[in-house]
Amino acid sequence: MGSTGINKPHVVCIPFPAQGHVNPFMQLAKLLHARGCHITFVNTEFNHSRLVRSKGPDAVKDMPGFRFETIPDGMPPSNPDATQSVTYLLYYTKKHSVAPLRDLIVKLNSMEGLPPISCIISDGIMSFGIKVARELGIPEIQLWTASSCGFLSYLQFGELVKKGIFPLKDESDIINGHLETPLEWIPSMAHMRMKDMPSFVRSTDPHDIAFNRWLEEGEDNLKADAILFNSFYEFEHEVLKEISSFYPQIYCIGPLSTLCKTLPQSEITSRRSSLWKENTDCLTWLDKHKPNSVLYVNFGSIAMMTEDNFKEFALGLTNSGHPVLWILRSDVVMGHAATLTQDFLKETSERLLIVSWCPQDRVLTHPSIGAFLTHSGWNSTLEGICGGVPMICWPFFAEQQVNCRYACTTWGVGLEIDNNVTRREVEEVVREMMDGEKGMELRNKALEWKNKSDVAATQGGSSHHDFNRFVDYLFQLSINGKRP
Repeated sequence: MGSTGINKPHVVCIPFPAQGHVNPFMQLAKLLHARGCHITFVNTEFNHSRLVRSKGPDAVKDMPGFRFETIPDGMPPSNPDATQSVTYLLYYTKKHSVAPLRDLIVKLNSMEGLPPISCIISDGIMSFGIKVARELGIPEIQLWTASSCGFLSYLQFGELVKKGIFPLKDESDIINGHLETPLEWIPSMAHMRMKDMPSFVRSTDPHDIAFNRWLEEGEDNLKADAILFNSFYEFEHEVLKEISSFYPQIYCIGPLSTLCKTLPQSEITSRRSSLWKENTDCLTWLDKHKPNSVLYVNFGSIAMMTEDNFKEFALGLTNSGHPVLWILRSDVVMGHAATLTQDFLKETSERLLIVSWCPQDRVLTHPSIGAFLTHSGWNSTLEGICGGVPMICWPFFAEQQVNCRYACTTWGVGLEIDNNVTRREVEEVVREMMDGEKGMELRNKALEWKNKSDVAATQGGSSHHDFNRFVDYLFQLSINGKRP
């Protein structure tokens, strides 16, 4: 469909205010804008300020058909560059952001020169967007920015309670082998164990805020008019088939980063959504290394570790003997700055580069990258797949445990490091991944998935087809002016 006339769709995008959620939302917004939709992108006031500091004022500058708005997150004031707690954000946004969002939608619908709002697309863990949309009679769609297998796992939380599996009987259950309990009853998810479920199940408190909020969010998503998944059918076909059996209105439109490659260059380079300043000098450093020779290490935008974990990783990585590009946020170590001694840095200067943040999508497609040590966040997992890079997995929280399990079994692209990390295990796993037969096997499998993801996102592919279906759906909404 074309983009002219009074029926131009106006889509309001509301990401959860964390880096791993803002990125896919911005990718989706760019894709829809390029197809003729008017976009209003809603950041929290905190993240709006961070984007300005990171990328400059042009990062949030209104352009024809693309505007930015803000709402408060309700969180107490904090360090303007600090990583905010996901658990607290879940609580505060649900409690404090509903009324400001409602007021914003009413304001947008009354502004001259703007098309009427066709639909709201809110984050899969910002389901209060559904409540606001229903009150105002506007269609509401959820973008689930995590994995589909993670989504289905959250939908099992109610069953964990009914079966008496949650809450844990004692805190010792976390370390005494209880988490090895098989959960073979989960449909389409073979060989899952309690330890592979989202981390919020590891609580003895039946009123645990995180567990109960994610239980509610998973079920609330099913009240939306449609759900978008940043995945591709070939990658998660069994899980997606199961979801569609009880909720058929889904669109599988990922990897969004690959779909974005079809955009005009001006759209690709504009409005990058990194909340940290990106270091691009690391790409020049990578140019100096042989293909598949560098280990890339990044634990994402939220994961934190103990000081002991940090030391074990540092020594294990350097003892492996391989060149390492390590992304170190200043707040990655709990209660301490992430620093290494001058003697250590001098000793490893020829094969270790440390930067605070980088354009990860570009790093993971660089030919020198041989493997990726990751926290198994969904954006990182997809970007690793899109780069054809095998992964060493050290999951931190939420559904990262699910992603790790799938990477190491179903998808065949990963090796896991134990939660109680030791320098010896790090060294051995890195050497196996970079030099061993198992590493070669995983690299070949990762390249297979890369090729399948490319096919899915190009003309005639499954994700490309679903994205076209979704665009048609949006234009139909703008013509009808009401929920389907």
